[in-house]
Amino acid sequence: MLKTFPKGGIHPAENKITSFKAIKRMQVPKVVYVPIAQHIGIPSEIVVDRKDKVEIGQVIAKSSGFVSSNIHSPVAGTVTKLDMMVDSSGYKKQCIVIRTDQKNESNFDIQDFPLKKEITMDQKDILQHITDSGIVGLGGATFPSHVKLDLKNDNHVDCLIINGVECEPYLTADHRLMLEKGEEIIVGIQILMQALHIKSAIIGIENNKKDAIKVLKNAAASDDRIKVAALRVKYPQGSEKQLIKSILKREVPKGGLPMDVGVIVHNVGTIFAIYQAIQYNQPLIERVVTVTGKKVEDASNFWVKIGTPIKDLVQEVGGLPDGTRKIVNGGPMMGKAIKNTDVPVTKGTSGILIIAQEEASRQESKNCIRCSNCVFVCPMGLEPHLLMNLSEKGLYERASAEDIMTCIECGSCSYVCPSHRPLLDYIRFGKNIVKKLQTVKN
Repeated sequence: MLKTFPKGGIHPAENKITSFKAIKRMQVPKVVYVPIAQHIGIPSEIVVDRKDKVEIGQVIAKSSGFVSSNIHSPVAGTVTKLDMMVDSSGYKKQCIVIRTDQKNESNFDIQDFPLKKEITMDQKDILQHITDSGIVGLGGATFPSHVKLDLKNDNHVDCLIINGVECEPYLTADHRLMLEKGEEIIVGIQILMQALHIKSAIIGIENNKKDAIKVLKNAAASDDRIKVAALRVKYPQGSEKQLIKSILKREVPKGGLPMDVGVIVHNVGTIFAIYQAIQYNQPLIERVVTVTGKKVEDASNFWVKIGTPIKDLVQEVGGLPDGTRKIVNGGPMMGKAIKNTDVPVTKGTSGILIIAQEEASRQESKNCIRCSNCVFVCPMGLEPHLLMNLSEKGLYERASAEDIMTCIECGSCSYVCPSHRPLLDYIRFGKNIVKKLQTVKN
């Protein structure tokens, strides 16, 4: 029987249009716009100035705290501006603008790298190299990877879980990476197991990716410490807490971390980035991005330099189709609409979803009919209808007491609401206010 988490969850249409599309390499853009806040935590500190020449992989913004991350130049070129520009959050953020030099082509082109299995670094060097390389969680959370791997003496971690679920509809970046770089992912897992002295690793993949399950089982066949777990197709299976529950039946405590139950979770994209950093000294300067939509002419997966304007990706798939209503950074469930296509690709950009008018238009919100559908599907056991009402009425202390901060913002509640109420919108708003209030109190 396929494993899954027991509480809540939904089955949205998969729409994996690009699952059979091999990853293409985007041309190096003429200009890149590199934000200095591409991770959870403190923004990086800029260490270059206007008119400076930079090389591919050079540090251009240094980590400015423990929960922070280095930023590297994805291209060789000249810094033209240190400017404020709107990023995918919709807010203006500090950004380093680099004009690309003609000499650029890319000593970091991964297509030229043969598989390298031998691991020559020791534990200390591996962890330092991950820190220096600016690697963050590529599943969307962008949590600095070196922080996750900073094990304290009182934390006993016995299992590494690799997240290959990719349960968001439309997105296929992880799926394609597993198919095309399966052996490298296995070596990346072995690197982390060596660094953390962990003897067990499990790769979780939903059963709609049977080809990826086969590829990774074959790649891991010679290492009996690494297993592949086929999971039932169920959203949000890729959430850390749900994935741990599905695979190990361990319950991460409220307000706790996977480490509290002896687990570290990393996305397959993060694992591949770690492989590249350790085996080939490549910092995180590019990632796989799915560019898709039902009416997109040539929806595909791409290797994309960090800082590439989204308009370049849109042009690559044939431009915006007639009747486009919305462009989403990420998937339809947890992604966020962007204001324009000048927004750059960041470390957390897993996909660009182009949605037509008929799909994007919201139906009129009506009164709650107390059907409890939102309660039944919430994977965290919350009452979304109540949390929306409390946020709408400004009752933030009560919302905090009702565990609003436990919400993982999966959007399952909004998806099933027959009254089309904007549950997630209000809960996100309430969470932001509660977080600010908690910060003031502390």
